[in-house]
Amino acid sequence: MKTAKKYKFWFCTGSQDLYGDMCLRKVAEHAAKMVEGLNQSGVLPFEVILKPTLISQTSIRQTLNDANNDEECAGVITWMHTFSPAKMWIIGLQEYKKPLCHLHTQFNEAIPYDSIDMDFMNENQSAHGDREYGHIVSRMGIERKIIVGHWAKTKVQEQLANWMLTAVGVMESSHIRVCRFGDNMNNVAVTEGDKVEAQIKFGWEVDHYNVNDVVEYVNAVSPSEVNALMEEYESKYQMLFETRDPEEFKRHVAAQAQIEIGMEKFLEERDYHAVVTHFGMLGGLKQLPGLAIQRLMEKGYGFGGEGDWKTAAMVRLMKIMTQSVKNPKGTSFMEDYTYHLVRGKEGILQSHMLEVCPTIAEGPISIKVNPLTMGNREDPARLVFTSKTGPGIATSLIDLGNRFRLIINAVDCKKCEHSMPNLPVATAFWTPQPNLEEGAKAWIMTGGAHHTAFSYDLTVEQMVDWADVMGIESVVIDKNTRTCELKKELRWNNMYYK
Repeated sequence: MKTAKKYKFWFCTGSQDLYGDMCLRKVAEHAAKMVEGLNQSGVLPFEVILKPTLISQTSIRQTLNDANNDEECAGVITWMHTFSPAKMWIIGLQEYKKPLCHLHTQFNEAIPYDSIDMDFMNENQSAHGDREYGHIVSRMGIERKIIVGHWAKTKVQEQLANWMLTAVGVMESSHIRVCRFGDNMNNVAVTEGDKVEAQIKFGWEVDHYNVNDVVEYVNAVSPSEVNALMEEYESKYQMLFETRDPEEFKRHVAAQAQIEIGMEKFLEERDYHAVVTHFGMLGGLKQLPGLAIQRLMEKGYGFGGEGDWKTAAMVRLMKIMTQSVKNPKGTSFMEDYTYHLVRGKEGILQSHMLEVCPTIAEGPISIKVNPLTMGNREDPARLVFTSKTGPGIATSLIDLGNRFRLIINAVDCKKCEHSMPNLPVATAFWTPQPNLEEGAKAWIMTGGAHHTAFSYDLTVEQMVDWADVMGIESVVIDKNTRTCELKKELRWNNMYYK
């Protein structure tokens, strides 16, 4: 996979110098033990780095600016062990530019009833100090993640781990570069958008190339390179010749191998992380990229069909966010296709013409070659499989003209009742929460697209946190959604974001 940096997170403990050196030594000792425990927990996906205790405006400002300047630092975790007068934090927080987490915890889990005295009270007053600090962060209007609970508890560590993934998404957003081969599909509204505003808001660079620019790279791929990749295909996938001549079948597959190699060279040479194609703008390509795009997504590239650069960027973003997830189930570009409206078995069949990422596959993955009416080219090869089951999220980033809105739908992925032997594409089947009727109504009400960036490995909360840091509207559709209340929320949002 095209990877992100090897990020780390700084742990900053707040205190002051009124309690004496003995107290400050204990504060430092406690913070060190906490950081050691967090790193040894096996829960956090990134290393936590302990910084010296912050007791003055000068040290706070210097530390937070050092965090800004450290390319490996993806965010800062703050915690007030004692009381830490919050006016000391103002300048540092004003200048700080990265994700911020307020871990509201304390070193000890329980009150030591038999031995507690005023020295202990002065030393262990996170309930006091964190409220002072929290006040100034709120007054300054700074977006941050607040996590409450004892630091050694798995639940708290899992929340911290989830925030870390979101923070990496924030950091990597400004590095996303989308390469468009072709423009938006004619007359389609939802895949359009303001690329300049997206670069201002998210840091995304969205560029365009004539598809024949990449054709030059495809045509330059050597037969030996194609043969080597064909051997890899044959070792990993089942070739479903069906009624086709095996040699003719392999020529179609080899065309995709040639596209995969050439397109990847083009993207790597120019440092792009997501790609957009259009079936109506294929230039000298023999086939619409199908298997080639599926393989590039598996390697970590984002993708959007028919010119959908917003979804391409979101797929890349979500793949980067899930890079450090243990035993990931997969992330992919997806499209709503057709409903199953049988009572008690409702759901939406998800797929696309060709381009579904094999990271979400469960069971065998096959290669098929079938006609495609769009594109007016030879029959393209594609990977065919069915998806895993379990909870996931489908996201849609839309441009409302005056702002971006991120729609996040919790979905439950299921097995289809029957096989679909005549459908030559990869598929998923899910029921949107709270149910198909309310979920579809809410999706349409919020303006959600037919393309989505889908993942088994991220949560609704993580994507809401990302949207909050980016300063954009987010709308959640989940088990608690009621469309009558959602309509009110959208009206309030329209007023807030004017």
